[in-house]
Amino acid sequence: MTETPPASPAASPAPESAVTSEAPAKPAKKEDSFGVFLLKLVVVVALFRSFVFAPFYIPSESMLPKLLVGDYLLLAKWPYGVSRKSLPFGVPLLPESRILASTPKRGDVVVFKAPPLGEDDWIKRVIGLPGDTLQMKDGVLWLNGQPVPKVRVADFELPVTPNTHCYSPQFTAKLADGSDVCRYPQYRETLPGGKSYEVLDLGPRPQDNTPPQMVPEGHVFLMGDNRDNSQDSRFPAEVGGGIGIVPQDNLLGRATVMMFSTDGGAEWLRPWTWFSAARWSRFGTGF
Repeated sequence: MTETPPASPAASPAPESAVTSEAPAKPAKKEDSFGVFLLKLVVVVALFRSFVFAPFYIPSESMLPKLLVGDYLLLAKWPYGVSRKSLPFGVPLLPESRILASTPKRGDVVVFKAPPLGEDDWIKRVIGLPGDTLQMKDGVLWLNGQPVPKVRVADFELPVTPNTHCYSPQFTAKLADGSDVCRYPQYRETLPGGKSYEVLDLGPRPQDNTPPQMVPEGHVFLMGDNRDNSQDSRFPAEVGGGIGIVPQDNLLGRATVMMFSTDGGAEWLRPWTWFSAARWSRFGTGF
């Protein structure tokens, strides 16, 4: 009897990878080089600093008691419009006159390009607007024929630190704990419209009496709050001197908030001084 051979086993199915065609690979996204990224970052930062916000460092005592040497504030760039002066290094991509220009308010603290050369950035307070007439009489500010109210308040005490020294020996004093301070006579002025701020008056000075000055159209009259230690619109615009009555096209922006403040005592090689030198109470104060 003939034996029937066993049936051959059924062929096993081919692996799925063998019958399914692979999807075409997507082309890899080309990444920007570091140089391109850096260029984009520089452009974004430049635009932000030119048209939105920019930091500003206080190098002098002309705005005491509001601003101290070592303060870093944030400057809003858009309130008064923008011009070529708003751009880094004065790049000629905008006209000399302001675009979307607006007039500041009395009492605004502004940063501007200081006449006569228009190279350095200064900070002062807006006191007079176009059409106003201003004069100092015996240390009192007169605006449009009326004295601006000036009320004596408590003396301003400023600690002596590495970046702060007294204007002259007559203003030096010691506190009960033995620390040295500068003690200055302080007053509160109130402009028409209700804006109040403190000023320092160190005593009789030649600039306490000035002739009447009328503010021309398109200009502002600027003064420092430290009235006897400020070269401002009371003095003619000249190198090493005053700034005269400043064109509004020179305005760069308005001071908005304090970002940081240091008494100058920080040292790079002593990290703990980065904290001990900070004036923490000044952080976040407004204008």
